Amino acid sequence: MQVKLKPGREKSLLRGHPWVFSGAILSVQGTPLSGQVVSVHAHDGTFLAWASFSPNSQIRLRVWSFKESDRIDAHFIQARFEQAAFYRTLCLNLNTENNAYRLVHAEADGLPGIIVDRYHQTLVF
Repeated sequence: MQVKLKPGREKSLLRGHPWVFSGAILSVQGTPLSGQVVSVHAHDGTFLAWASFSPNSQIRLRVWSFKESDRIDAHFIQARFEQAAFYRTLCLNLNTENNAYRLVHAEADGLPGIIVDRYHQTLVF
């Protein structure tokens, strides 16, 4: 599945912004389901990102990766979760100092739309 953007609407993605709004879309190839990963391209066909598609939201695309070589699969998601947990627990020392904190913070951790909070031994997804 592929989404093409209107001319000039790729600028925010090129600056690393992780969202594409519905008004920026020129065309959608196929009929992607809600949450399905699609490739995002400039109007001239240049690859821009891999993103989750949302047919009913004003935020139509939420970017997973700007690297064409990435594959958005279980290994990719696991690596992002591990990276987020590593940063919170080892770099920020939250695991020993606090028993309640945000373990995953959506786009900030490269996991669009996913938030995980830790309350002692309970995770809320």
